[in-house]
Amino acid sequence: MKQILFLLLSLFVFSCSKNPAPKPDNLLDEEVMADIIFDISILQATDGSMPYKLTDHNIEMDQYIFEKYKIDSVTYRQNQRYYAANARKYKKIYKKVIERLEQEKIKVEQDANKVNTNDGTKQTYVPVE
Repeated sequence: MKQILFLLLSLFVFSCSKNPAPKPDNLLDEEVMADIIFDISILQATDGSMPYKLTDHNIEMDQYIFEKYKIDSVTYRQNQRYYAANARKYKKIYKKVIERLEQEKIKVEQDANKVNTNDGTKQTYVPVE
């Protein structure tokens, strides 16, 4: 929740700015930026709910993102600032991220509802109310 509030606040501040952020030398495509934000959201959720998972696998969030997308912190910050300065683009990116998060949530819920039986078949688990 704090992350979303921070993003909305930064969106407001940058979109109201008279001097929008300059176009970065290494401009990331909107799709790539959406992928980065999606991954950051998943990593932050994991860190918040199961921090030992990241530690057990020696995953540092920033390093993971930078290595996966072959960028550095400056490139990320410049692109974040650039897209945040354009409210329409930023909203479009976050809409993609939210849609993808919702799709992943559905997949996880469906997987959680399946229970292995002794004979190896899967059955749907229906909670008793």
